[in-house]
Amino acid sequence: MIPSPALDRVARGQLCTGCGLCASLADGAIELTTVAPGFTRPHQIADISGPAEAAIAAACPALVIDNRPAAPHYDALWGPWFTTATGYATDAALRHQASSGGVISALLVHALATGMVDYVVETGMDAHQPLANVTVTGRTASEVFAAAGSRYASSSPLAGISALLNGPGRFAFVGKPCDVSALRALARIDPRVDAKVPLMLAFFCAGVPSGDGARRILKAIDAPENEVTAFRYRGDGWPGSATATLRDGTTRSISYHDSWGKILSKEVQFRCKICPDAVGGAADVACADAWYGDEKGYPSFAEQAGRSLVMTRTAFGEALVRAAVDAGAIVTEPLDPGEIVRMQPSQARRKRELIARLAAVRVAGRPVPRYRGVRLLAAARQASVVQHARAFAGLVRRLALRRT
Repeated sequence: MIPSPALDRVARGQLCTGCGLCASLADGAIELTTVAPGFTRPHQIADISGPAEAAIAAACPALVIDNRPAAPHYDALWGPWFTTATGYATDAALRHQASSGGVISALLVHALATGMVDYVVETGMDAHQPLANVTVTGRTASEVFAAAGSRYASSSPLAGISALLNGPGRFAFVGKPCDVSALRALARIDPRVDAKVPLMLAFFCAGVPSGDGARRILKAIDAPENEVTAFRYRGDGWPGSATATLRDGTTRSISYHDSWGKILSKEVQFRCKICPDAVGGAADVACADAWYGDEKGYPSFAEQAGRSLVMTRTAFGEALVRAAVDAGAIVTEPLDPGEIVRMQPSQARRKRELIARLAAVRVAGRPVPRYRGVRLLAAARQASVVQHARAFAGLVRRLALRRT
């Protein structure tokens, strides 16, 4: 068997995002496996054809992020945009079920109701392994409702994309920013994507935590994994709690502040720490938590009615949001992009410091992805020399100690 140069580079740099695109393109030559401490990774089991290897090299988000914005505005931290707003789903139950204001779910329901798409492709809970994820398809509002809410674990929504592109119907795709960027890249070499996927939605992403991180949550709430029949990482309010449902019908929960802030955020895979586009710059519409700041200027995680940050990034996404507002599916209020940093300070810091982090990776002798269209220099100018020095030294130290 001839090893794949693309997969070799990904493995040497610990660059995999777990999206599953390579497995879909390789026609059975790659299988997805779970590796410690609980991430999805590709495993080559046969020779990969030349065309498949080329497609993987061109679209794999572990190797390249090539965003080509066509929007009238561009922010170095927040990417391309037509309009920026806050909003929420007018369906009160959906707003409560979702992780923030439910705008992504409401847009999916609207796209289905108007015939824009025949079904949606998104991520939901694996009924057999409640801590894990599976890719689900939905054709009804109730199926979209069932999948609403963040899933802070590995997901591979592109693993079956070839079969979907060959199948009947048009669909909306919801994924992490890297998933959407990969699908956009695939569209440049595969015309089926634009023909079959008229709508791509993304959410701001703080990184993919390991499966072991989720098990640490279960330990913290004294929920034996073999007794867990359902698990929500968030939702049922904003920000909502991480909640395990046990076989006897009882539930055990932990706050978002403790589940994400104290556990899962410490378990994020390496590639996410050098992500240039955690804000969904390649999507038609990207949404996030529109956190309210507390008296010290930090996001407040007090329970309240959900509110989404909404950024339209393409003309199609702009038209969709306007149509959803006109139809009464969502309510929005204009937002100055300068206010986003108050809602998403961690995202701002990550983008500003990314050049320093990439320099650290290069010094460590690891390969780095090719990043285009993400304006790293403009973002870096917003950070001080001290910030860059700390980010560089911190990652060099972690790489030297093999802590990441």
